[in-house]
Amino acid sequence: MKAMVQWQADVCFLATSETGHQVLLDGPEEAGGQNKGPRPMELVLIGLGGCASYDVVTILKKSRQKVSDCKLQLSAERAEATPAVFTKIQLHFVVQGEGLSEQHVARAVQLSAEKYCSASKMLEAGGVEITHSFEIEAALI
Repeated sequence: MKAMVQWQADVCFLATSETGHQVLLDGPEEAGGQNKGPRPMELVLIGLGGCASYDVVTILKKSRQKVSDCKLQLSAERAEATPAVFTKIQLHFVVQGEGLSEQHVARAVQLSAEKYCSASKMLEAGGVEITHSFEIEAALI
């Protein structure tokens, strides 16, 4: 996997993935930014969320669960000293569907956490405490 990050101005950078997708990164105004895009650490958190959500939805679909929506709420704590690494991250899945099995959803979240989510495993190896929870909502008609 490859990527490129190119400085634009001040503390603004344009990131380009190997697949050609681009994300504009920017710092806060107090650091010289113009708030034109997410901060790099926000992207780390979003990347974790995308990885875990992909796992959960894919596992549920393979289990023939009728998933209609999946939202992942993430909250993170960071160290106060530099480097301000993540110390704790909470992932809370809100899964919506028709007749979803609590056992299947719990298993999908567990498999993502323990086996499949590369981002989660990488962050845990770096000492981040990651916790998971979920709730199930009936599909909207």
